[in-house]
Amino acid sequence: MQTVNDFNGRRLPEAGSLAGYAALMDRYALRLPLPPRLTAIATRHHPVSTEQWLLLTPAHCPDDSLAGHLEFALKWEGVDLGVLVQLFRAVTSQEIAQAVSSKPTGIYSRKLWFLYEWLMGLELDLPLPGKVRAVTVVDPKQQFALEEGRMSSRHRVIDNLPGTRAFCPMVRKTSALSAYGSKGLDQQARSIVASTHADVMTRAAAFLLLSDSKSSFRIEGERPSVQRTARWGRAIREAGTRSLSLPDLERLQQIVIGDDRFVRLGLRTEGGFVGMHDRQTQEPIPDHISARPQDLRDLIEGVVSYDAHARGGGVDPVVAAASAAFGFVYIHPFVDGNGRLHRWLIHHVLAAAGYNPPGVVFPISAAILREIAAYRGVLESYSKPLLEFIEWRPTLDGNVDVLNDTADYYRYFDATAHAEFLYRCVQQTVEHDLPEEVAYLQGYDQFVQGMYAVVDMPNSQIELLHRFLRQGNGKLSKRALSNEFAAFDAKEVDQIEGLYSKCFPETGIPDVS
Repeated sequence: MQTVNDFNGRRLPEAGSLAGYAALMDRYALRLPLPPRLTAIATRHHPVSTEQWLLLTPAHCPDDSLAGHLEFALKWEGVDLGVLVQLFRAVTSQEIAQAVSSKPTGIYSRKLWFLYEWLMGLELDLPLPGKVRAVTVVDPKQQFALEEGRMSSRHRVIDNLPGTRAFCPMVRKTSALSAYGSKGLDQQARSIVASTHADVMTRAAAFLLLSDSKSSFRIEGERPSVQRTARWGRAIREAGTRSLSLPDLERLQQIVIGDDRFVRLGLRTEGGFVGMHDRQTQEPIPDHISARPQDLRDLIEGVVSYDAHARGGGVDPVVAAASAAFGFVYIHPFVDGNGRLHRWLIHHVLAAAGYNPPGVVFPISAAILREIAAYRGVLESYSKPLLEFIEWRPTLDGNVDVLNDTADYYRYFDATAHAEFLYRCVQQTVEHDLPEEVAYLQGYDQFVQGMYAVVDMPNSQIELLHRFLRQGNGKLSKRALSNEFAAFDAKEVDQIEGLYSKCFPETGIPDVS
């Protein structure tokens, strides 16, 4: 095998020969974005791997053949459906049958056999492997999979793929995801709820819901009316209470859009893209090109099936939410409303899996808004390189017409970075947003009670007083003391400011403006 220093623009940390999926992509000229991590065989015995390259020693070098690289890939890199589906279309069924027959009872031969038939929807003429120990298709130490899969007696494997053939992103078990999973963020949230007075928790939950609803619109650059924000908040609160379906997603789009006189509702009947138009020609300049309209129904039904399949099979809820939600937004099935529905899907999967405490919505959109640059980076980590492989032409009305079959690009992608990002957002909501809002409300209640001992005044005036103190970081402004609260004497002012400092020792006050 030839020694190289880079592969399709991705530089190796040291010289090596391509192996596994990289070698297959190179040999068969497969057209798809590079998987986030590839593998190569180094020339020395103590290579150093990176996030983008797994470097193995010369002792790991596979046989330089279709069967050799497939076995190597499945063993060391796991299941990459995007590469496999393109490879299976580039070779003949006889070649795959020969690869399986080279080790007919081998673990990786049986996995390969199953994956070929699962992806291609046809059977190979091969003898049954006999009485051999069944193995899982996905190695749960490498990638997230169903806890209990379905036995395929024909191949003697257990199908624990997290999705279906219509939609099945894969997520690698990185050290970051393992660390997030070990934190037990769902249990932390339940502990906060259990130790908080019910009245305070109800008010905190209402604030967090409002925060998420407002933030989701702000991410899209919108400032909707109070009524529209509240309507979307109710939709978020109901997430996870019923099974996902295409009609329900269409109903939610109606809620998001509100006034549908200028937007066609339902699945797109034309192309779609995210980007700008050239000022002179009005031709599209895409940052992302959406799935073809003829593929939308099948792809969205795939997302719906994935939701039920992954959750029912015990896939980590945050991983399942990231896969479904980011897959949905890449598909971009509607003319408008896709971003907010994508974030609604996160709430749906988490709530349906019982991940967040009942009645409490994690303000994921607020966390995303704080991490907006990273959010866009995660979205572009797949959509940007994908542009190279989509053939399109501009239409007369400034849209795009996709010329090649792109459905598999949206069915099968690596969602590892997306899951890591979403877990980071969930961590922020559990470790910061939720306890800080509870502490704020407890402090406010303490401030109100303390004010009764300082001066007798109505609650509306106490609320106004609190607002002035918050704006002045615990100090009343000269304007407030000259107007609304001119009746306070110096001693009362000192008492009030001291009380505020005691009730709100931290200056980070929640804001949903």
